[in-house]
Amino acid sequence: MAKNPTTPYDVAIVGFGPVGQLLALLLGRAGHDVIALERWPRPYDLPRAVHFDHEIGRIFQTAGLAEEVHRVTDPVPDHYEWRNAAGEALVRIDWSGTGPSGWPTASFFSQPDLEAVLARAAESLPTVTVRRGCEVTGVQHEDDCVQLTTTGADGDQTVRAHYVIGADGANSFVRSAMATTVTDLGFFYDWLIVDTQPHEPAEWSPMNWQLCDPERPTTIVSGGPGRRRWEFLRLPHESIEDLNTLETAWHLLQPWGRTPQNTTIERHTVYTFQARWVDRWREGRLILAGDAAHQMPPFAGQGMCSGLRDAINLAWKLGIVLDGRAASALLDTYTSERSEHVQHAIGMSMALGEVICVLDPDAAAARDQRMIAADADPQHALPPTPPPVLGDGVLQRTPDGRRARNVGHLTPQYEVTHRGRTALLDDITGSGFTLLTDGTHPLDALDAADRGFLAGIGATLVPLYADSPPPEGYLDSPAGYLPHMREHGHVAAMIRPDFYLFGAASDAPGLHELVGQLRKQLQHPASSTTRSLSPEPLTAAAEQ
Repeated sequence: MAKNPTTPYDVAIVGFGPVGQLLALLLGRAGHDVIALERWPRPYDLPRAVHFDHEIGRIFQTAGLAEEVHRVTDPVPDHYEWRNAAGEALVRIDWSGTGPSGWPTASFFSQPDLEAVLARAAESLPTVTVRRGCEVTGVQHEDDCVQLTTTGADGDQTVRAHYVIGADGANSFVRSAMATTVTDLGFFYDWLIVDTQPHEPAEWSPMNWQLCDPERPTTIVSGGPGRRRWEFLRLPHESIEDLNTLETAWHLLQPWGRTPQNTTIERHTVYTFQARWVDRWREGRLILAGDAAHQMPPFAGQGMCSGLRDAINLAWKLGIVLDGRAASALLDTYTSERSEHVQHAIGMSMALGEVICVLDPDAAAARDQRMIAADADPQHALPPTPPPVLGDGVLQRTPDGRRARNVGHLTPQYEVTHRGRTALLDDITGSGFTLLTDGTHPLDALDAADRGFLAGIGATLVPLYADSPPPEGYLDSPAGYLPHMREHGHVAAMIRPDFYLFGAASDAPGLHELVGQLRKQLQHPASSTTRSLSPEPLTAAAEQ
């Protein structure tokens, strides 16, 4: 039955790609009334993004999609390697094994397959409505909501929602309705992307690598199960029109042994890689996410990953604002936290691109000599970049109001055992805030107001034990949370719903203070941007 157009949805999401799908799924699972508006009548059935990292796997896990996502992805078994024209290794980045989030360090997929998993899960929820072939053409602000004008097969319609999220890509209509500015770093390279399906199984070793040949820098990576992708840099004498032809694609694939007899080309297109971000991601009830808020070169495989990080950061904050458990000013921390983090991803991607996109033979020779001398170690062969950390926002403060040191880092996910069940932490606790403590003793410092607040935000209390836990306790893994907490003198650590560290406490009274800080910040978000030198808390030392 159609919704009464005078009754606002909680959230309208413009765009139903991976970011919009995840937002709809997370908000819908939390019980919020969501509508997604997608301008195209059918899902786009050709490849685009191909990589996600362990953190994104954990996001899919918390959305209830672990099994389905595993079925449509290939984990990386080896290194991401860069080689020069002579075949010598310039750098090897270990992408094998399990990452700090309890998922494969790197996984590859075909975007249509992944989107099908996300869309099916979102559309199965009674709280989520999806309208395809429905283009948003107008935005009108009202006192307590936004009215969208849409056009489609059913004619012009209106949709009202308390908040509108623009997940509608690099040419975002929602962004055009905002006054925000854009920071553009002027990084522009054109690459021909060729997605293929080899006819016979083959072993690709390494699975993913870069040919740093000044005659034609080339990327060779997985495109997901049964697929391969080649990317070729446009050279100065070539036009985009000449490069972006089927004939050119086959010509460039020929040295790699790919022919029409053993390979099918699914798609060829030229992308212009850019580096830019929107300066303010929220204006009132309009909010941006994904490519609508930022674009980056693909060399670190962080474009879609960054958009999905946007989604989980925004979903938990918007959810508690809609529930009346936090002030709407909390949504301003979405920009401050995610913008700084995404600028790290952009800077890292540019640094990698500036190494790869070298066309001058002398400059390439000097690069090769420097990187080979570093023994292909990424810590020394690649330009240094700052660690991936959230910008200032919902994070622990020192007594003088400064940001505590090392909060805002991604926390790891280990296995724990509770009531006879052993599984990764999030599979035991579910989504939401998680309070880890060294046994139950620190919890004695929490008063009724603390416990009521934690219950109100859906926090899970996890008293950890190294052995023989009581019935309410959780058995930690031998190399899990407790060794790290004890090393740094912490009895408690508060993990946010997006898996980033809010803060830690060194004693029971400190836990009472930590919970009080979180309660205050959700009601009155802080704006300080300085950091202190407090002891290092629980973090995941992960490559992002």
